[in-house]
Amino acid sequence: MKLKANIRIFDIIGHIVIWLILIIITIGVALFFLPYSFSKFIINRTTLVDQNGVERNLRCNIDMFSNIGHIVLWIIITILTLGIGYIFYFYRVWNYALNNTRVE
Repeated sequence: MKLKANIRIFDIIGHIVIWLILIIITIGVALFFLPYSFSKFIINRTTLVDQNGVERNLRCNIDMFSNIGHIVLWIIITILTLGIGYIFYFYRVWNYALNNTRVE
């Protein structure tokens, strides 16, 4: 089995533009929601290809707004560590997203 990402350049550009605008409008607070959106964006555009060439979609079942407690905790950690905690936060969100992904 292998993974195949189906991400078009225009999808990427649109995603980046939207998040840049949100980061500017929220004075950086959107950066704590970005990893959820980013991981879901990639996972939902990825397929699992089996030995017979049959493609099955991956679906990430996370909702960035249902994890407000997690986000608040990492905001505090990031502030206390002067930004270093954000690097770990990004990895933890990917871990969470992959654990909440299913194959259709």
